[in-house]
Amino acid sequence: MRLCIPPLGAALLLSGCASLPAERSADCAAATGPPITYSADGTTAITHIDVLTYNIEGLPWPARQNRAPYLREIGKRLAAFRAQHNGPDIIVFQEVFSGAAAQAVEDTGYTDLTVGPHTSTRQAPNVQGPLPGRRNIFRGEIAQNFTSSGLVIATDYPVVLAQARPYARGSCAGFDCLSNKGALMAEIIIPGVPGRIDVFNTHMQAQRASGVSVERHAAAHERQTNELSDFASTTGDLSSPTIIAGDFNMRNSDVRFEHFSRQFPLQNVHQFCIEKPDQCEVLEHWEHADQWRRVQDKQYFSSGAVVKIRPIRAEGMFDGGPSGPVLSDHNGFRVVYELSWPVNGSQTASVSACAAPTSASLNK
Repeated sequence: MRLCIPPLGAALLLSGCASLPAERSADCAAATGPPITYSADGTTAITHIDVLTYNIEGLPWPARQNRAPYLREIGKRLAAFRAQHNGPDIIVFQEVFSGAAAQAVEDTGYTDLTVGPHTSTRQAPNVQGPLPGRRNIFRGEIAQNFTSSGLVIATDYPVVLAQARPYARGSCAGFDCLSNKGALMAEIIIPGVPGRIDVFNTHMQAQRASGVSVERHAAAHERQTNELSDFASTTGDLSSPTIIAGDFNMRNSDVRFEHFSRQFPLQNVHQFCIEKPDQCEVLEHWEHADQWRRVQDKQYFSSGAVVKIRPIRAEGMFDGGPSGPVLSDHNGFRVVYELSWPVNGSQTASVSACAAPTSASLNK
Protein backbone atom coordinates (compact mmCIF):
# COMPACT_ATOMS: atom_id res chain seq x y z
CA MET A 1 0.00 0.00 0.00
CA ARG A 2 1.25 3.47 -0.93
CA LEU A 3 0.63 6.21 1.63
CA CYS A 4 0.23 9.74 0.34
CA ILE A 5 -0.30 12.67 2.68
CA PRO A 6 0.18 15.97 0.83
CA PRO A 7 0.26 19.25 2.73
CA LEU A 8 -3.02 21.12 3.02
CA GLY A 9 -2.34 23.58 0.17
CA ALA A 10 -1.82 20.85 -2.38
CA ALA A 11 -4.66 18.77 -0.97
CA LEU A 12 -7.04 21.56 -1.88
CA LEU A 13 -6.10 20.96 -5.53
CA LEU A 14 -5.35 17.27 -5.67
CA SER A 15 -7.08 14.37 -4.04
CA GLY A 16 -5.07 11.27 -3.26
CA CYS A 17 -2.09 9.90 -5.14
CA ALA A 18 -2.53 8.59 -8.65
CA SER A 19 0.10 6.98 -10.81
CA LEU A 20 0.67 6.55 -14.51
CA PRO A 21 -0.55 3.35 -16.20
CA ALA A 22 1.62 0.26 -15.91
CA GLU A 23 4.22 0.24 -18.65
CA ARG A 24 3.98 -2.66 -21.08
CA SER A 25 5.82 -3.73 -24.22
CA ALA A 26 4.70 -5.02 -27.59
CA ASP A 27 6.28 -8.24 -28.85
CA CYS A 28 8.65 -7.00 -31.53
CA ALA A 29 8.84 -10.33 -33.35
CA ALA A 30 5.06 -10.72 -33.45
CA ALA A 31 4.22 -7.17 -34.53
CA THR A 32 2.73 -6.62 -37.97
CA GLY A 33 3.11 -3.48 -40.01
CA PRO A 34 0.74 -1.48 -42.21
CA PRO A 35 0.19 -2.35 -45.88
CA ILE A 36 2.96 -1.19 -48.21
CA THR A 37 2.35 -0.04 -51.77
CA TYR A 38 4.78 1.05 -54.49
CA SER A 39 5.04 3.92 -56.91
CA ALA A 40 4.11 3.30 -60.53
CA ASP A 41 7.77 2.94 -61.51
CA GLY A 42 8.46 0.60 -58.58
CA THR A 43 11.24 2.76 -57.13
CA THR A 44 9.46 4.05 -54.01
CA ALA A 45 7.72 2.18 -51.19
CA ILE A 46 4.80 3.91 -49.46
CA THR A 47 2.82 3.30 -46.30
CA HIS A 48 0.82 5.27 -43.73
CA ILE A 49 0.69 5.72 -39.96
CA ASP A 50 -2.08 7.37 -37.98
CA VAL A 51 -1.18 9.50 -34.92
CA LEU A 52 -3.61 10.97 -32.37
CA THR A 53 -2.67 13.51 -29.72
CA TYR A 54 -5.27 13.81 -26.96
CA ASN A 55 -5.40 15.66 -23.65
CA ILE A 56 -8.00 13.60 -21.83
CA GLU A 57 -8.55 15.96 -18.86
CA GLY A 58 -7.63 13.28 -16.36
CA LEU A 59 -7.39 15.59 -13.36
CA PRO A 60 -8.47 14.21 -9.96
CA TRP A 61 -11.11 15.58 -7.62
CA PRO A 62 -11.46 18.37 -6.54
CA ALA A 63 -9.61 19.94 -9.47
CA ARG A 64 -12.22 18.18 -11.63
CA GLN A 65 -15.45 16.46 -10.65
CA ASN A 66 -17.27 13.52 -12.22
CA ARG A 67 -14.57 12.80 -14.81
CA ALA A 68 -14.55 9.02 -14.36
CA PRO A 69 -17.57 8.28 -16.64
CA TYR A 70 -16.07 10.37 -19.45
CA LEU A 71 -12.66 8.75 -19.06
CA ARG A 72 -14.20 5.27 -19.14
CA GLU A 73 -15.97 6.24 -22.36
CA ILE A 74 -12.69 7.43 -23.88
CA GLY A 75 -11.05 4.09 -23.09
CA LYS A 76 -14.09 2.14 -24.34
CA ARG A 77 -14.35 4.02 -27.64
CA LEU A 78 -10.63 3.88 -28.41
CA ALA A 79 -10.66 0.15 -27.67
CA ALA A 80 -13.58 -0.30 -30.06
CA PHE A 81 -11.83 1.65 -32.82
CA ARG A 82 -8.72 -0.47 -32.31
CA ALA A 83 -10.70 -3.73 -32.38
CA GLN A 84 -12.31 -2.64 -35.65
CA HIS A 85 -8.85 -1.84 -37.12
CA ASN A 86 -9.68 1.82 -37.67
CA GLY A 87 -8.10 3.32 -34.57
CA PRO A 88 -4.93 5.42 -34.45
CA ASP A 89 -1.65 3.52 -34.74
CA ILE A 90 -0.04 5.75 -32.11
CA ILE A 91 -1.78 7.77 -29.39
CA VAL A 92 0.02 10.54 -27.52
CA PHE A 93 -1.91 11.20 -24.28
CA GLN A 94 -1.65 14.13 -21.85
CA GLU A 95 -3.20 14.69 -18.39
CA VAL A 96 -3.24 11.04 -17.41
CA PHE A 97 -3.16 12.04 -13.75
CA SER A 98 -5.99 10.23 -11.97
CA GLY A 99 -6.53 6.54 -11.40
CA ALA A 100 -9.56 6.68 -13.70
CA ALA A 101 -7.43 8.28 -16.42
CA ALA A 102 -4.74 5.62 -16.08
CA GLN A 103 -7.37 2.88 -16.25
CA ALA A 104 -8.88 4.44 -19.38
CA VAL A 105 -5.51 4.35 -21.13
CA GLU A 106 -4.96 0.71 -20.11
CA ASP A 107 -8.47 -0.16 -21.30
CA THR A 108 -7.67 0.97 -24.84
CA GLY A 109 -5.89 -2.36 -25.24
CA TYR A 110 -2.75 -1.12 -26.95
CA THR A 111 0.06 -3.59 -26.42
CA ASP A 112 2.81 -1.04 -25.80
CA LEU A 113 2.46 1.73 -23.20
CA THR A 114 5.39 4.08 -22.64
CA VAL A 115 5.03 6.44 -19.67
CA GLY A 116 6.89 9.19 -17.84
CA PRO A 117 8.20 11.29 -16.26
CA HIS A 118 6.83 9.91 -13.00
CA THR A 119 6.10 11.95 -9.90
CA SER A 120 9.44 10.93 -8.42
CA THR A 121 11.55 11.36 -11.58
CA ARG A 122 14.31 13.72 -10.53
CA GLN A 123 14.34 17.20 -12.03
CA ALA A 124 17.56 18.93 -13.03
CA PRO A 125 18.49 21.77 -10.67
CA ASN A 126 17.56 25.33 -11.46
CA VAL A 127 20.65 26.98 -12.95
CA GLN A 128 18.81 29.93 -14.54
CA GLY A 129 17.79 31.77 -11.43
CA PRO A 130 14.31 32.90 -10.41
CA LEU A 131 11.53 33.60 -12.86
CA PRO A 132 10.27 37.18 -13.19
CA GLY A 133 7.91 38.23 -10.41
CA ARG A 134 7.49 36.70 -6.98
CA ARG A 135 7.18 33.05 -6.08
CA ASN A 136 3.65 32.21 -4.96
CA ILE A 137 3.23 29.11 -2.81
CA PHE A 138 -0.55 29.67 -2.79
CA ARG A 139 -0.50 29.12 -6.56
CA GLY A 140 1.31 25.80 -6.34
CA GLU A 141 4.92 26.99 -6.42
CA ILE A 142 6.17 24.65 -3.75
CA ALA A 143 9.24 22.46 -3.63
CA GLN A 144 7.46 19.15 -4.33
CA ASN A 145 5.53 17.59 -7.20
CA PHE A 146 2.27 15.83 -6.36
CA THR A 147 1.52 14.28 -9.74
CA SER A 148 3.44 12.79 -12.61
CA SER A 149 3.80 14.43 -16.02
CA GLY A 150 0.59 12.71 -17.12
CA LEU A 151 2.27 11.63 -20.38
CA VAL A 152 1.70 8.30 -22.14
CA ILE A 153 2.48 6.99 -25.65
CA ALA A 154 0.30 4.02 -26.67
CA THR A 155 0.80 1.84 -29.75
CA ASP A 156 0.68 -1.73 -31.02
CA TYR A 157 4.07 -1.26 -32.65
CA PRO A 158 7.18 -2.14 -30.61
CA VAL A 159 9.02 0.62 -28.76
CA VAL A 160 12.71 -0.24 -28.57
CA LEU A 161 13.91 2.87 -26.78
CA ALA A 162 12.10 5.10 -24.32
CA GLN A 163 13.37 8.12 -22.42
CA ALA A 164 11.65 10.68 -20.22
CA ARG A 165 12.87 13.97 -18.83
CA PRO A 166 11.03 16.39 -16.54
CA TYR A 167 11.51 20.09 -17.00
CA ALA A 168 14.05 21.52 -14.57
CA ARG A 169 13.29 23.08 -11.23
CA GLY A 170 12.59 26.74 -11.83
CA SER A 171 11.08 26.00 -15.26
CA CYS A 172 7.47 26.00 -14.10
CA ALA A 173 5.11 28.68 -12.85
CA GLY A 174 2.01 28.63 -10.68
CA PHE A 175 -0.20 25.56 -10.40
CA ASP A 176 1.79 23.80 -13.13
CA CYS A 177 4.54 23.21 -10.56
CA LEU A 178 2.35 20.62 -8.82
CA SER A 179 2.88 18.32 -11.82
CA ASN A 180 6.24 16.93 -12.88
CA LYS A 181 5.75 18.21 -16.42
CA GLY A 182 8.30 17.25 -19.02
CA ALA A 183 8.81 15.27 -22.22
CA LEU A 184 8.59 11.62 -23.22
CA MET A 185 10.28 10.00 -26.23
CA ALA A 186 9.66 6.63 -27.84
CA GLU A 187 11.64 5.08 -30.70
CA ILE A 188 9.06 3.01 -32.54
CA ILE A 189 9.61 0.28 -35.12
CA ILE A 190 7.02 0.15 -37.89
CA PRO A 191 7.48 -3.37 -39.32
CA GLY A 192 8.43 -3.17 -42.99
CA VAL A 193 9.68 0.43 -42.72
CA PRO A 194 13.45 1.05 -42.61
CA GLY A 195 14.84 2.18 -39.27
CA ARG A 196 12.69 3.73 -36.56
CA ILE A 197 10.28 6.60 -35.99
CA ASP A 198 10.99 9.00 -33.12
CA VAL A 199 7.80 10.16 -31.36
CA PHE A 200 7.88 12.83 -28.65
CA ASN A 201 5.10 13.80 -26.25
CA THR A 202 4.93 16.88 -24.05
CA HIS A 203 2.56 19.03 -22.02
CA MET A 204 3.95 22.52 -21.56
CA GLN A 205 3.45 25.44 -19.19
CA ALA A 206 -0.12 26.75 -19.05
CA GLN A 207 -1.00 30.39 -19.53
CA ARG A 208 -3.82 31.99 -17.51
CA ALA A 209 -4.77 28.66 -15.87
CA SER A 210 -1.42 28.65 -14.07
CA GLY A 211 -2.71 31.43 -11.79
CA VAL A 212 0.33 33.70 -12.17
CA SER A 213 1.27 36.73 -14.25
CA VAL A 214 1.88 36.61 -18.01
CA GLU A 215 5.46 37.68 -17.42
CA ARG A 216 6.07 34.74 -15.11
CA HIS A 217 4.34 31.94 -17.04
CA ALA A 218 5.77 33.15 -20.38
CA ALA A 219 9.30 32.93 -19.01
CA ALA A 220 8.62 29.40 -17.74
CA HIS A 221 7.33 28.34 -21.18
CA GLU A 222 10.45 29.76 -22.82
CA ARG A 223 12.65 27.70 -20.50
CA GLN A 224 10.64 24.57 -21.21
CA THR A 225 10.93 25.16 -24.96
CA ASN A 226 14.71 25.34 -24.66
CA GLU A 227 14.80 22.18 -22.55
CA LEU A 228 12.49 20.31 -24.91
CA SER A 229 14.74 21.29 -27.82
CA ASP A 230 17.77 19.96 -25.94
CA PHE A 231 15.96 16.74 -25.04
CA ALA A 232 14.88 16.16 -28.64
CA SER A 233 18.34 16.83 -30.06
CA THR A 234 20.17 14.65 -27.53
CA THR A 235 17.79 11.68 -27.45
CA GLY A 236 16.38 11.72 -30.96
CA ASP A 237 18.07 10.62 -34.17
CA LEU A 238 18.11 13.23 -36.93
CA SER A 239 18.36 10.44 -39.50
CA SER A 240 14.93 9.13 -38.42
CA PRO A 241 11.50 10.60 -39.17
CA THR A 242 10.35 12.58 -36.14
CA ILE A 243 6.95 13.55 -34.77
CA ILE A 244 6.56 15.90 -31.79
CA ALA A 245 3.00 16.08 -30.49
CA GLY A 246 1.15 17.20 -27.41
CA ASP A 247 -0.46 20.10 -25.59
CA PHE A 248 1.94 22.98 -26.22
CA ASN A 249 -0.15 25.69 -24.52
CA MET A 250 0.74 28.23 -27.21
CA ARG A 251 -2.77 29.22 -28.30
CA ASN A 252 -2.97 32.90 -29.32
CA SER A 253 0.50 33.61 -27.92
CA ASP A 254 2.76 34.98 -30.63
CA VAL A 255 5.65 35.22 -28.16
CA ARG A 256 5.45 31.52 -27.28
CA PHE A 257 4.86 30.42 -30.86
CA GLU A 258 7.71 32.44 -32.35
CA HIS A 259 10.23 31.25 -29.77
CA PHE A 260 9.16 27.64 -30.23
CA SER A 261 9.42 27.95 -34.01
CA ARG A 262 12.97 29.27 -33.73
CA GLN A 263 13.99 26.36 -31.52
CA PHE A 264 12.27 23.66 -33.60
CA PRO A 265 12.89 23.65 -37.37
CA LEU A 266 10.10 21.08 -37.83
CA GLN A 267 6.99 21.59 -39.91
CA ASN A 268 3.66 22.27 -38.22
CA VAL A 269 0.86 20.00 -39.45
CA HIS A 270 -1.85 22.69 -39.32
CA GLN A 271 0.32 25.08 -41.31
CA PHE A 272 1.36 22.43 -43.84
CA CYS A 273 -2.23 21.36 -44.47
CA ILE A 274 -3.49 24.93 -44.86
CA GLU A 275 -0.69 25.96 -47.19
CA LYS A 276 -0.75 22.72 -49.25
CA PRO A 277 -4.41 21.70 -49.54
CA ASP A 278 -3.59 19.60 -52.62
CA GLN A 279 -1.37 17.38 -50.45
CA CYS A 280 -3.27 17.24 -47.16
CA GLU A 281 -7.02 16.74 -46.69
CA VAL A 282 -8.57 18.53 -43.71
CA LEU A 283 -11.66 16.84 -42.29
CA GLU A 284 -12.57 19.36 -39.61
CA HIS A 285 -13.56 23.01 -39.66
CA TRP A 286 -10.65 25.37 -39.07
CA GLU A 287 -11.85 28.89 -38.38
CA HIS A 288 -8.64 30.80 -38.97
CA ALA A 289 -6.21 31.18 -41.87
CA ASP A 290 -3.44 30.82 -39.29
CA GLN A 291 -5.08 27.97 -37.36
CA TRP A 292 -1.67 26.72 -36.20
CA ARG A 293 -1.47 29.74 -33.86
CA ARG A 294 -4.99 29.25 -32.47
CA VAL A 295 -4.82 25.76 -30.98
CA GLN A 296 -3.09 24.12 -28.02
CA ASP A 297 -2.89 20.61 -29.44
CA LYS A 298 -0.41 20.33 -32.27
CA GLN A 299 1.78 17.93 -34.19
CA TYR A 300 5.15 18.73 -35.76
CA PHE A 301 7.08 16.50 -38.14
CA SER A 302 10.37 16.15 -40.01
CA SER A 303 11.68 13.59 -42.50
CA GLY A 304 14.62 11.27 -41.94
CA ALA A 305 17.61 10.59 -44.13
CA VAL A 306 15.95 7.58 -45.79
CA VAL A 307 12.28 7.68 -44.86
CA LYS A 308 10.33 10.80 -45.81
CA ILE A 309 7.20 11.81 -43.91
CA ARG A 310 4.33 14.18 -44.67
CA PRO A 311 0.75 14.57 -43.43
CA ILE A 312 -1.96 13.62 -45.91
CA ARG A 313 -5.03 13.96 -43.65
CA ALA A 314 -5.88 15.91 -40.50
CA GLU A 315 -9.06 15.73 -38.45
CA GLY A 316 -10.54 16.18 -35.02
CA MET A 317 -11.51 13.29 -32.80
CA PHE A 318 -14.08 13.21 -29.99
CA ASP A 319 -15.19 16.65 -31.11
CA GLY A 320 -18.91 15.94 -31.45
CA GLY A 321 -18.55 14.65 -34.99
CA PRO A 322 -18.57 11.11 -36.44
CA SER A 323 -15.75 9.93 -34.16
CA GLY A 324 -17.78 10.53 -31.00
CA PRO A 325 -18.99 13.10 -28.48
CA VAL A 326 -16.85 15.66 -26.71
CA LEU A 327 -15.34 13.81 -23.73
CA SER A 328 -12.63 16.23 -22.56
CA ASP A 329 -11.96 19.96 -22.47
CA HIS A 330 -9.68 19.23 -25.48
CA ASN A 331 -10.58 17.61 -28.76
CA GLY A 332 -8.26 14.96 -30.09
CA PHE A 333 -6.12 15.93 -33.09
CA ARG A 334 -5.55 13.03 -35.47
CA VAL A 335 -3.09 13.03 -38.38
CA VAL A 336 -2.43 10.41 -41.04
CA TYR A 337 1.16 10.54 -42.29
CA GLU A 338 2.54 9.09 -45.49
CA LEU A 339 5.92 7.40 -45.12
CA SER A 340 7.96 6.81 -48.27
CA TRP A 341 11.44 5.49 -49.01
CA PRO A 342 13.49 4.26 -51.97
CA VAL A 343 13.26 0.59 -52.84
CA ASN A 344 16.82 -0.62 -52.54
CA GLY A 345 16.59 -3.53 -50.11
CA SER A 346 16.30 -1.23 -47.07
CA GLN A 347 12.66 -2.11 -46.45
CA THR A 348 13.74 -5.12 -44.35
CA ALA A 349 15.95 -3.06 -42.05
CA SER A 350 13.31 -2.76 -39.32
CA VAL A 351 13.20 -6.53 -38.82
CA SER A 352 16.77 -6.77 -37.57
CA ALA A 353 16.27 -3.66 -35.43
CA CYS A 354 13.84 -5.64 -33.25
CA ALA A 355 16.66 -7.83 -32.03
CA ALA A 356 18.92 -4.97 -31.01
CA PRO A 357 17.31 -2.52 -28.56
CA THR A 358 19.72 0.07 -27.24
CA SER A 359 21.11 -0.01 -23.73
CA ALA A 360 19.36 3.28 -22.97
CA SER A 361 15.96 1.56 -23.03
CA LEU A 362 13.67 2.21 -20.08
CA ASN A 363 11.88 -1.10 -19.43
CA LYS A 364 11.66 -1.75 -23.15
